[in-house]
Amino acid sequence: MPWLFVLIWSTGFIVARYGMPYAPPMKFLAYRYLFSVLCLGAWVWLARVTWPTTKAQWGHMALTGVLMHAGYLGGVWTAVKAGMGAGLIALIVGLQPVLTAWWLSSQGAQVSRRQWLGLALGLSGLVMVVGHKLDASTEVSFYTLGFGLLALMSITLGTLYQKRWLQPCDVRSAGVIQLASAGLVTLPLALLESEPIAWDLMWGAMVWSVLVLTIGGSSLLYMLLQRGAATQVTSLLYMVPPTTAVMAWVLFDEPIHALTVLGIAVTALGVSLVVQQTDKR
Repeated sequence: MPWLFVLIWSTGFIVARYGMPYAPPMKFLAYRYLFSVLCLGAWVWLARVTWPTTKAQWGHMALTGVLMHAGYLGGVWTAVKAGMGAGLIALIVGLQPVLTAWWLSSQGAQVSRRQWLGLALGLSGLVMVVGHKLDASTEVSFYTLGFGLLALMSITLGTLYQKRWLQPCDVRSAGVIQLASAGLVTLPLALLESEPIAWDLMWGAMVWSVLVLTIGGSSLLYMLLQRGAATQVTSLLYMVPPTTAVMAWVLFDEPIHALTVLGIAVTALGVSLVVQQTDKR
C-alpha cells in the first residue's frame, strides 16, 4: 500500500504539468471535486456505507478536506499555472516530513535520532533530484512562492489534524465529506476565473485526477494515516519527487542525470530509516 500510494501521488505533478496550459486551476479543481463527490457518493449509496455518527467528526472531516484538498491542491496548481516548475514546487512540498517531525517533537512526541537522520537524508536526496532544475530560474516570485508555501502548510496541518482528531471511518463516506467541503471553498474562487477549460484536451487529465488521484491516492493516504504514525507516513512523500522525475523521463523525455540517480538512492535510504523505526505515536 505505501509504495502504491507513492506511485499514484507522483502522477499529480505530471497531470499538473500537462493540464495547466489548458485550464484555470480553481475551475479545474472545482470540477474535479464535483465529479469525485458524485463517484464516491454513488459508491456510498450502492454499498450502504455508514456515515460518521457525531457532528464533531463531520466537522473534523470537513476541515481536513479544506486543508488537504482545497489548500494543498489549490496552492500547487495555482503556483504551476503562474510559472513555477514541477521541480521547485515538489521541493517546497517535500519539506513536509521535516515540519511534521519538528511539530511532533515540539509537542513531546519522541522522534529518534535514526528518524532524524532518515529525514535529513531524504531531504538531501530530494535536493539532488530536483536541485539542478532551479538553476537560472525565473519562476520564483512572491505570488508563486506564497502559493507554494500555502500548499506546504495545508498538507502538513491537514495530515497532523487528521491523525490527531479523526476517528477510524469508512474511507468512502469520509471522502465525500472532505471533497464536498473542498469544493464549497474552491467554487467561489473558480467563479472569478474567466479562462475556459479546453475540454477536448483536458478530459483525460480530469478522469485521471478524479478516479486515480482523488479517489485512489487520497483514500490511500487516509488509510495510511489511520494505520501508521504521522512521521512514518509523511516520510513517504520524500519519494514522490524522485518518482515523478522518472515518470517525466519516460513520458516527456526529461533527462535524468547521474546526480538524479544518486539522489533517488539517498532518498530511498532516508525513507527506509524512518519507516523501519518502531513508532507508536
